[in-house]
Amino acid sequence: MSEEIIVQVAQAYPRDAGRGIARLEKDLMQRLGTTSGDIIEIRGKDKCYAIVWPGYVDDTGKGIVRIDGNLRYNARIGLDDQVTITKISAHEAESVTLAPTQPVQLVGGSRFILRIIEGRPLSKGERVRVETVNNPLTFAVLATKPPGPVIVTRNTQIVLREKPLEEATTRDHITYEDIGGLKRELGMVREMIELPLKHPEIFQKLGIDPPKGVLLYGQPGTGKTMIARAVASETDANFISISGPEIVSKYYGESEQKLRQMFEDAKKDAPSIIFIDEIDSIAPKRDEVMGEVERRVVAQLLSLMDGLRSRGRVIVIAATNRPNSIDPALRRGGRFDREIEVGIPDRNGRLQILYVHTRGMPIENDIDLEQIAAVTHGYVGADLSSLCKEAAMHALRRMLPEMRIEDDIPQEVMDSLVVTRADFDSAFKNIEPSAMREVFVEVAHVRWDDIGGLETAKQELIEAVEWPLKYPEMFEAVNTTPPRGILLFGPPGTGKTMLAKAVASESEANFISIKGPELLSKYVGESEKAVRETFRKAKQAAPTVIFFDEIDAMAPERGASTDAHVTERVVSQILTEIDGVEELKDVVVIAATNRPDIIDPALLRPGRFDRLIYVKPPEKEGRRKIFEIHILGKPLAEDVDLNLLADMTEGYVGADIEAICREASMLALRSVILPGMTKEEMKVLANEIRISMTHFRKAIARIKPTTSRSCMNLYEKAAEAYAQYAANSDEKREVESGGTAYQ
Repeated sequence: MSEEIIVQVAQAYPRDAGRGIARLEKDLMQRLGTTSGDIIEIRGKDKCYAIVWPGYVDDTGKGIVRIDGNLRYNARIGLDDQVTITKISAHEAESVTLAPTQPVQLVGGSRFILRIIEGRPLSKGERVRVETVNNPLTFAVLATKPPGPVIVTRNTQIVLREKPLEEATTRDHITYEDIGGLKRELGMVREMIELPLKHPEIFQKLGIDPPKGVLLYGQPGTGKTMIARAVASETDANFISISGPEIVSKYYGESEQKLRQMFEDAKKDAPSIIFIDEIDSIAPKRDEVMGEVERRVVAQLLSLMDGLRSRGRVIVIAATNRPNSIDPALRRGGRFDREIEVGIPDRNGRLQILYVHTRGMPIENDIDLEQIAAVTHGYVGADLSSLCKEAAMHALRRMLPEMRIEDDIPQEVMDSLVVTRADFDSAFKNIEPSAMREVFVEVAHVRWDDIGGLETAKQELIEAVEWPLKYPEMFEAVNTTPPRGILLFGPPGTGKTMLAKAVASESEANFISIKGPELLSKYVGESEKAVRETFRKAKQAAPTVIFFDEIDAMAPERGASTDAHVTERVVSQILTEIDGVEELKDVVVIAATNRPDIIDPALLRPGRFDRLIYVKPPEKEGRRKIFEIHILGKPLAEDVDLNLLADMTEGYVGADIEAICREASMLALRSVILPGMTKEEMKVLANEIRISMTHFRKAIARIKPTTSRSCMNLYEKAAEAYAQYAANSDEKREVESGGTAYQ
């Protein structure tokens, strides 16, 4: 008999769930005499069998075994319980008989299941969970040949019963491993719910009442309902779900009677969890509702949760995405003791969620889930689930031509059905992030290389936007905060908006674009509400770049307008949002204007728009680079001289140079296209067409510089004034061509 060890059960990581593995640290594996891939027996109230794998480095010295919810269910144990582990030997399985626990129709089910459970140890009476793209399937092991723990191999015969088990429960078996990215929230809920249900004596010893209610709030799709289902499943508590419409009745007193009955049933079958989904619909603020029924339901709920009669070992969990719409009397101690925000997942959280939803998916080996997690800012768990399903559907569409729906699908077609990175890229086009739905915009894919010149302006933007997102530890090391806002100003057509597009593309942050006029409304308060809502969503879905194009239209100097003071209120709202009492974390504000002289001065102080960058017309070298970008892919004649073109376009901005290249192309087309041409003639001419220096000269003659010399002088004076101001106030900011500041 090999040595036994006693260890504590810990939660498996999402990527390990559903694989029948147990992770032990190397010292414990040596004590057991096991190597990676051996079979172990885990004894709790019952027995289960798993493949042992080395534990993670972080778990060294903790004395834990990480197993998933399926193995915990088979051993009838919970998290933090003590289990005994022994090394065993298992025979290869000749046949395994499985029965589904719910009605299911699987074409080629035996082959499908064998491919997933191959290599796993099984024994009679266990539950086997099979991951799929949508809901996982659970099968009961009815028999194995030979009996005892066996290992499923490629030669094992899988006998699949069609009829589901009668004693199967209808409730979903959701485990903690099915929830990704909510480690903090799950820990808080477990501490509030599992401890009082499993060990009430701890609270008696302390002389306090255990917590009685938890309110989960946050954006839709973040996992509030799923947390409640997982806790009920893992604690083996009686679970009662309440939704608003099933309580409300037109008959006087019947709504309250239904609510009382549910609490009475929960008390009889204690320990119980009552889950109230969308509680704002049945318990709104009594001061604001018109109906008498809602007020009576709220009053009844208050008395049930904290009335004269004790409710025993009954815990109430409520979920809402509108916490401020709930009656305040419910949100005090003794009713909902703790309010837990289920937030939008960060990068690591999104990676864990992607692991959960791709567990049962045949994905290509070169798919980098970390890269997908990095570019899905603002996506909640439900969005990532939809993204994975959409990618799988796109893979299916690729394979449809090779399938005949009426016939059995060939095994080689099934084996070649894999989800690729291209499928995920296609899915991105259809799935928008929930947290940004009303303000989400698709930004043109502009890179820094697509912008000619403006090197200093680019560097300033990289420092302000990319560095804080990519190197936050460096900012902490020097104990400083990055710039909060950047104002790009300069003549029209110099590339201010294009710089903002490049920032959004390169930083991989969410991008909210605001055009001045769309914020303004004739109704009092609506314009300010739009500004508040924009910043609220930006903070929720951080990191975010908010881009105000033509900011002079919405933030002119206060006191100068003759309208109904709408713009003055908008300016005040923007000021408080950028640098008010509430901290603006991981949100960068970028604004562009060609009229810096009329912007309210309060916006231009440090702490709001910290960097004011003068995007000046390009110098000769900058103009040459812009020409290089816009002639890329064009069929040029040998006489085209970019240096000469750069000399000829003194005073031209980037938009003018783009127009010159476009006009030269049109002139080249005009010289060869003739009415009545055949397709063959067109193909011949298309291969021979060339854009010559003559075409460029004619284009320059037609297109004049956008900004006049007098206007340019005003911008130069403004830039010089700021440079003088910076020098007088001993500010050590370097002033370079293309990146001068202005105030």
